[in-house]
Amino acid sequence: MKLGSLKEGGRDGTLIVVSRDLGIAVKATGIAATMQAALDDWSNVAPRLNALSDALNAGKAAGAFALDMTALASPLPRAYEFVDGSAYLPHVERVRKARGAEVPASFYTDPLMYQATSAGFLGPRDAVVVPSEDYGIDLEAEVVVVTDDVPMAASPADAAGHIQLVGLVNDVSLRGLIPGELAKGFGFLQSKPRSALSPVLVTPDELGGAWQDEKLHLPMRTWLNGQWFGEAECGVDMQFSFAQLVAHAAKTRPLAAGTIVGSGTIANQDTSKGASCLAEQRTVETLRDGAPSTPFLKYGDTLRIEITDAAGASIFGAIEQRIAPLAR
Repeated sequence: MKLGSLKEGGRDGTLIVVSRDLGIAVKATGIAATMQAALDDWSNVAPRLNALSDALNAGKAAGAFALDMTALASPLPRAYEFVDGSAYLPHVERVRKARGAEVPASFYTDPLMYQATSAGFLGPRDAVVVPSEDYGIDLEAEVVVVTDDVPMAASPADAAGHIQLVGLVNDVSLRGLIPGELAKGFGFLQSKPRSALSPVLVTPDELGGAWQDEKLHLPMRTWLNGQWFGEAECGVDMQFSFAQLVAHAAKTRPLAAGTIVGSGTIANQDTSKGASCLAEQRTVETLRDGAPSTPFLKYGDTLRIEITDAAGASIFGAIEQRIAPLAR
């Protein structure tokens, strides 16, 4: 099934079930008022949401309405926790090389992960508002999973059973602020503003054979200002599966239902696939040409992030955003 949230209904939105073709939807308020409420009682709520999804896709759901992407909030307008990994070795190697840093040896056996901003997510059509272009505005196209309650010290095999939803995220980064923050040795803060989730989150079974070994085996397609930017394969060069990432996050603490776990920027060794963030593309250009030629995002620039199935149909809906200045 596919789930989303309308902007109406307060900070946590209103839960809706969305048709497989993303054409129509129906409110699920008779089952769970919000996405978080559904995740809090997932084992009881999910079968009822599935039944509503079946009725919607069969054209038998009362109250169905045409889906307006601009009316959607983030599927989880705010989450208790968002932890973002960096599971793609090519991305780690290139971005670290760009700032003169080595890949830590532990990366090959222990995932890189940080605590990201979760108090609010942008809707899939909301503008990315940044106070200054000088901050080095970048997109990062990633896959995310959402869990139910995960016990502390869960093994990867156990963690796999707690992955309930899959989606996309534009993990916005301010590259000009990152070096100074990391130099302090205390991690990201100002350089990681709010991110945007895809219009819908889907259950793993909705992905069919594209979901194998807790990895999504489809290309991540990205466009900038209407021009193709990349289509890196999500299932290739992923050092750690989502089961391993979830288990890593839960090593010393339980994860609350509604925890979002990110894959990190999708990247392949094959650079002909393009990139999923500007920092990586600029690094490829520097290594090849001696200097980057692709600028960071400016006000008025637009981006699009999407994954389609083998037939070309959008699975999660597209994240479509414009870069905008802070109104003063």
